[in-house]
Amino acid sequence: MSRKLKKGYFVRGEFVAEGSERDLELKAELKGTTDQSRTDLKRESTELQKLGEELLTLRADLLARLALSEKFKDAITDAKRITNFEGKRRQMQFIGKLMRQLEPDVLSGVRAAVDEQANGSAADNLVLHQCEIWRDRLIADEDAAAQWITQNPRTDIQQLRALIRQARKDAVPEKPGAAVRHGRAYRDIFQLVREALTAVPDNDTPTGVFHVSREAS
Repeated sequence: MSRKLKKGYFVRGEFVAEGSERDLELKAELKGTTDQSRTDLKRESTELQKLGEELLTLRADLLARLALSEKFKDAITDAKRITNFEGKRRQMQFIGKLMRQLEPDVLSGVRAAVDEQANGSAADNLVLHQCEIWRDRLIADEDAAAQWITQNPRTDIQQLRALIRQARKDAVPEKPGAAVRHGRAYRDIFQLVREALTAVPDNDTPTGVFHVSREAS
């Protein structure tokens, strides 16, 4: 089986592959780029290489969102399958080369997808924040439970009130001046609220999401 030749050129007897770090360095020298700029170029190349590695563990839905070529998608699939160390290293170098060839808008999309997987989407973070607000209000405010039930009528009111009572009991310091202790009920209220706010609502069922954000502002 013939070996596929790499695109590149020779410089002083050294073969330089197109898109490699050495290729970028030589092109920078031809343009008269300063040492500092070459350092920045290498730093950017390293950052793109690491970003390419993140694509291997990116969720399928986030990966599907990206405007990557079929060649790039195949390279990611192959990298996931390769277990040989040297083979994996070469494949990741290839992915790094493809990363350096991406258009700026596609590259921005890759960064956004990786960030979303690491930190959650803005919508996810908003829901978590609203859950925290509702949990704290339910424990601190006597009228909050009635408001919650009005907006989320499917909630088991007996379970909710029992959790609130236990959470308030747990929050009482064992000794004067001691730190407040949050027990299981505190976490269970958060989970109950989160399940309600992230559930798919019926058309005629109100949700507590917008009420929370309005009162919290």
